[in-house]
Amino acid sequence: MGFPVAARPTYSIVIPVFNEQAVLPLLFHRLDRLMEQMHGTTEVILVDDGSSDCSPIILCARARSDPRYRFIGLSRNFGQQLAMTAGLDAARGEAVILMDADLQDPPEVVLQMIGKWREGFEIVYARRKTRAGESRFKLATAALFYKLMSKLSAVEIPQNVGDFRLVDHKALAVFREMREQDRFVRGMFAWVGFRQTAIEFDRDERAAGETKWPVSKLIRLAINGLVSFSDAPLRLALWMGMGVSAFGFLYGLYVIVTRLVSSDYVPGWASTIVVVAFLGGANMMLTGIMGLYIGRIHNEVKRRPLYIVSRSAGLEESEAAAPSSMDERPARRA
Repeated sequence: MGFPVAARPTYSIVIPVFNEQAVLPLLFHRLDRLMEQMHGTTEVILVDDGSSDCSPIILCARARSDPRYRFIGLSRNFGQQLAMTAGLDAARGEAVILMDADLQDPPEVVLQMIGKWREGFEIVYARRKTRAGESRFKLATAALFYKLMSKLSAVEIPQNVGDFRLVDHKALAVFREMREQDRFVRGMFAWVGFRQTAIEFDRDERAAGETKWPVSKLIRLAINGLVSFSDAPLRLALWMGMGVSAFGFLYGLYVIVTRLVSSDYVPGWASTIVVVAFLGGANMMLTGIMGLYIGRIHNEVKRRPLYIVSRSAGLEESEAAAPSSMDERPARRA
């Protein structure tokens, strides 16, 4: 099944999947319609990120029955960012499209991306004009996140843009050389540069099933993106340390002046407790900020594989047995 190793398809569509059995039939239908309108050969790489429902069975069956589809099953849930990386490592197209499985990113928008790619842009990302079916809280927190990233990030990360994008194989080759463990894919593509442009689209409601992004995961992704592409937290720690020292110095002057000019000055423990608590809290917060960066260093020096593939379908035998593309550490293949 699949394309011969020597033949590079024109397009690769990479889709990470986690517990999406309800939406998969509609996803396949719309992908089939999309591929009929795309000029050139197309492969669809479906990456199961350790689903606990019937998604792996459906994906594997599709890859075995249709040579345009390829299936990669990870050994456990590694998270969306690493599932996307696994699909991007396996993609062979001249242009690679990254999108979600829930159909909130309409597959038909890919045709507009291809038009921009043919104009000479290496990366074409999709910017959301509207976001149907999302709460005011999520919209507000998303806007706050993008504003913070634009202010604090060392690279310019497009606002209101997710992972839905088209990437030329030249830009993808650079991305594959970036093997950090804690990944923020949209930031990594912003970092590589090349000619980039945006198209705008209206984001749909989820076609079926439930969201896989609770608030805790969104917060974790936001922190990961901030720590990955900004040293602002460390600079904040420096300035807070200087501020606390200045506050302590001024408070010391206040105590001395009060002792000299006031006859009713009563030495007490209240002011001591306040200062100690303030300094202790500031110290714990700053230690935590530095701990985030040290923890990331710890993850990197362990040199573990980014992901492990437990099974696959639709891939050539040589691909199934090969290590992760551009990775020094071999990933086990079933």
